[in-house]
Amino acid sequence: MPITTATIGTSVSNAYVSTGNTAVTYLTLTNITAGNVIANVYVVPSGNAAGNSNVTLLQIEIATLDTYQLYQGGEKLLLNNGDSIQANSNGSSSITTVCSYTTI
Repeated sequence: MPITTATIGTSVSNAYVSTGNTAVTYLTLTNITAGNVIANVYVVPSGNAAGNSNVTLLQIEIATLDTYQLYQGGEKLLLNNGDSIQANSNGSSSITTVCSYTTI
């Protein structure tokens, strides 16, 4: 399964964008800073913007040098072409993401 990585800061940005139809099998958010951060994660249909209608995690606190695992085990998130997982936090370049996916 391929993986993608991203660095997330205060602006909403892409953690993963689906090319074709894919299933996300694993996604982590890691706080790489010396302080706690607050993060938001959105699952955004192609052509839409991140907002209240597609928020998946809202104001989740991630402790210093800790990792939050969004998908694990048998869970999957199915995405169409152009759909995305987007995130932001209250700290500049404070979170890194690792996403594993497979084409379906």
